[in-house]
Amino acid sequence: MQSDQSARGMRAQARRAATLLRAAAHPDRRHLLWATLWLILAAGLEVIGPILGKALIDDHLLPRVLDWPRMAALLGGMLVSGWIASWVRYRQLVRLSGLAMRSVRRLREDVFGHVLRLPMAFFDRAITGQLISRVTNDTEAVKTLYIQVLFVILDSSIVLLGTMAAMAWLDWHLMLIVLALVPAVVLIVWLYQRLSAPAVTRARALRSDINGQMAESIGGMSVLQANNAERRFAARFAATNGEHYKARLAELRANAMLLRPALDLLNVILLAVVIFSFGQRQMNAVEVGVLYAFISYIARVVEPMIQITMQFSGLQQAVVATARVAALLDEGGAPEHLAGRVHARGAGAADAPAVRIAGLSFGYAPGQDVLHALDLEVARGAFIGIVGHTGSGKSTLLSLLLRYYPATPGSIEIGGQPLEQIDNEQFRAAVGLVPQDPFLLAASARENIDMGRGLSDQAIEQAARAAHAHDFICALEDGYDTMMGEGGSRLSTGQKQLIAIARALAGQPSILLLDEATSHIDSQTEQIVQEALDELRGRVTIIAIAHRLSTIRDADRIVVLNHGRIAESGSHEALMRIEGGLYQRLYLLQQLAA
Repeated sequence: MQSDQSARGMRAQARRAATLLRAAAHPDRRHLLWATLWLILAAGLEVIGPILGKALIDDHLLPRVLDWPRMAALLGGMLVSGWIASWVRYRQLVRLSGLAMRSVRRLREDVFGHVLRLPMAFFDRAITGQLISRVTNDTEAVKTLYIQVLFVILDSSIVLLGTMAAMAWLDWHLMLIVLALVPAVVLIVWLYQRLSAPAVTRARALRSDINGQMAESIGGMSVLQANNAERRFAARFAATNGEHYKARLAELRANAMLLRPALDLLNVILLAVVIFSFGQRQMNAVEVGVLYAFISYIARVVEPMIQITMQFSGLQQAVVATARVAALLDEGGAPEHLAGRVHARGAGAADAPAVRIAGLSFGYAPGQDVLHALDLEVARGAFIGIVGHTGSGKSTLLSLLLRYYPATPGSIEIGGQPLEQIDNEQFRAAVGLVPQDPFLLAASARENIDMGRGLSDQAIEQAARAAHAHDFICALEDGYDTMMGEGGSRLSTGQKQLIAIARALAGQPSILLLDEATSHIDSQTEQIVQEALDELRGRVTIIAIAHRLSTIRDADRIVVLNHGRIAESGSHEALMRIEGGLYQRLYLLQQLAA
């Protein structure tokens, strides 16, 4: 039962991989057609050699008819046909290599572009190292498929068919004896696939796990060492690596038992049977040339079969890898707006609030809502603070405002337009984000603010000034061209946060979302951030998720969430007058902690 399921799974993977490969190779289909035609020519030239050798033996050497010009022509024909066949194969291998690398380039770009457009819900469960493995290692398997598998199988199949046709022309009885080898080879391939397919699939999956564990450990090295967890993580890695070794060993055992050794044995058996068959006949001079041709052809029959069978290991690995890439490309198909599909633009009402939330409920799992029937309106140019205990739903609300998840049931409108009807470019231009943990590229300050938008130097400097980041950037050795290091390692946490604010403002958004943007910075930098926000008031709608209540103390309105519901709402002064209120308790606790 388990083996049948593995076989069905392998067939499904093969169908998925074939579909993806056809799409990747479609622009180069003419090159593939020409490669096939040239390989047919090479196979035909290879078949000619033994026939010319037979004529040389039977017509000249054995009967001692020494026609030197004709003998030289036959011998030269054998050499030239073999040389041309080798040259054609070389040219086609180069052609297929170019086709393979172009296909890998297109496929890798398609996969990475697809990953960039996937909804955030996908990344909640995705492992970075495994994604990297799919974009790099698994797409590279496509090149292996074209060069090492497709070329060898196509070439060997053409040679095999041409050789069998030549053998049938020489002696069809002996050809049938050679043809009996085919069922035995098919049986070996079938046994190999049954034994190795589960091991190949498991080895690929474990290889991704190894990459994932390495990326996770390196990314969290400071935490890992601070908790004295080096040995535990090393032991976990060793266990996964050991399982990968066992899977690869099972695959290699199948290779060693069923591929080359088994087929070499069949070659010896076949050669013995053909020679024995000749020995049972009444030999004459004419048949000696046929025997020479058949011995030559047997090598040309068995070797292609060996080569085809030897490629099944690479073929299975390529199919598994390509199927994993196809599965990644199938991710994130719905809802469409989360996958970056462009919808028709709506005009929006001029007097509509900047943000309107109506009857919004949401849960990451069915029946486990985090938000419950929220209703909220934010006027244009207003400064709204959202606070609450850990787990109250602040970050979830922000994720819904950013369109990371579908806002159902309920609705969210931006400028009077339903969120799901706003096209992607319009939405991203209208809404800016300053995250809690600022993400910086290993690039210059200019590139980190620009983020590939092609902004002018003036626009970048203006955004940096608005974020109060201009002065410290100019103080760096190369100013705006100073490299920030990986993750902004050359900057303090506060400086990185100011760069993140400048990046958000550089897009001139009408709505600015701040996700606890001051939770990791010192009081002096927090004051700079507050000054920047004050200067934006009235021009940009600001919605700030805040842990430090001092950041949003001067907000026009503060919304207090409690277990996914709005518990209180009002200005700082109004909320502080609610005796025993949730906001009052939070504020007083922070004052005592300070």
